Amino acid sequence: MRNAIRLLFVASTLAAAAAFGSGAAGAVLTAPNLPAVQAITPGPGEKVGIAAPVRVRFTEPVADRARAEQAMSVRAETALAGHFSWVDDRQLTWTPAAYLPTSAPITVSVGRLHTQFETNGGTTADADMSAHTFTVFIGGVPVRTMPASMGKSGWETPTGTFPVLSHDRSVTFDSRTIGIPLSDPQGYLIQGEFAERLTWGGVYVHSAPWSVDSQGNSNVSHGCINLAPGDAEWYYDNVSLGDPVTVHW
Repeated sequence: MRNAIRLLFVASTLAAAAAFGSGAAGAVLTAPNLPAVQAITPGPGEKVGIAAPVRVRFTEPVADRARAEQAMSVRAETALAGHFSWVDDRQLTWTPAAYLPTSAPITVSVGRLHTQFETNGGTTADADMSAHTFTVFIGGVPVRTMPASMGKSGWETPTGTFPVLSHDRSVTFDSRTIGIPLSDPQGYLIQGEFAERLTWGGVYVHSAPWSVDSQGNSNVSHGCINLAPGDAEWYYDNVSLGDPVTVHW
């Protein structure tokens, strides 16, 4: 019976999209007094970065959030520490308290349901707002340091460690999404390329040919991390969802 439940769950989630929290497929009962699970991301067999959050989407609003959290566990060889948050009344997010182990299978359980994804070898990035650099490490070894420009005064890039949440070949940057009208002198509507989302509030790492002269020497963006086109394309080609980016002064 357990194998049958597992097979049904895997089949139902294979269609889930790779972006965290998107995608939905099927619905499988998990535990008493909880709604069915619609999707878990990362999905079965996906390979993600070592800061990847795990999201569980239920088919209906969850009345007992504590029970849902108690029903969920994330394990490598042993249980992994993390904290819970709710995107809305149907979507539970588990965020690791520390980096996940590298090149390891990670098992997610929600009640009787189990699925497994894998981590990569540990690709990380360091955005130094004082030095105006963006350095990428693979397995702890620095492989590329790039000139960068971050948020200017009043629009500083937030500090902390952020997992890559989405990975877009092109994206439209619209100042209205951060409260700046297009008619404002600070307003903009720009088609960007090679973009990695770091926050749902609109902070990205992306190609910025318009700020190349400032990259490496000053911060001029509205909060994003600007890279030269060639550097941004290289990062796009080498980054995975869930790879952490640490921003600091």
